[in-house]
Amino acid sequence: MKNNNKIADKVLVGITGKTNKDWKEKFKEIEKFKITRTALFLELFKKKQREEIYKALLKSSIKEIPLIHIRNDMSRSELKFLCEKYNNPCLTIHENSFRYLKKWSGYYQNLFLEMNTDNFVSRRTKLRKIGGFCVDLAHFKVAEEKWSEEFEYPIRRRKNPKHFDCNLLSGYSYENNTDVHSVKNKNEFDYVKTLPRFVFSN
Repeated sequence: MKNNNKIADKVLVGITGKTNKDWKEKFKEIEKFKITRTALFLELFKKKQREEIYKALLKSSIKEIPLIHIRNDMSRSELKFLCEKYNNPCLTIHENSFRYLKKWSGYYQNLFLEMNTDNFVSRRTKLRKIGGFCVDLAHFKVAEEKWSEEFEYPIRRRKNPKHFDCNLLSGYSYENNTDVHSVKNKNEFDYVKTLPRFVFSN
């Protein structure tokens, strides 16, 4: 946390949304600002939408996608395309994704777990099978305040830095103890200063 320039270099804008309008507007912004490095969040996009997004990616200025949030209905061929085209990015998943691991054989070490905030960790969750954690920093803060299962699960693994390879950054509300996706005030990032060092990737 000492070198702010290094942190700024690691923070990526993301292609997010649910509708076709959402992702198309993000691509317009990317082209406007000549962005070549971004994160990609596919969790809310259905198959036909993803196919259009992939086509748009190939025509865009984007050269690097270090992190992609995938969804459970994605095929192995989709992961193959993304990993080959974008140099083996971190593919983030949720706990319920472990039931689909078999179809993603060969890409387990690309998968990174983002914890939920429901105070429950499924027995299916086997961190040793995948690359490690993608710590959603605001989710971790929520879990810390509740001292929930999602807080204790990574805490028990804190002595092994290889488990902590990537992060998601959003705002946080102390008043509501919840993550904030549409940040309106930079103070909503103040919580980051309170987090333990081990949750941050290198």
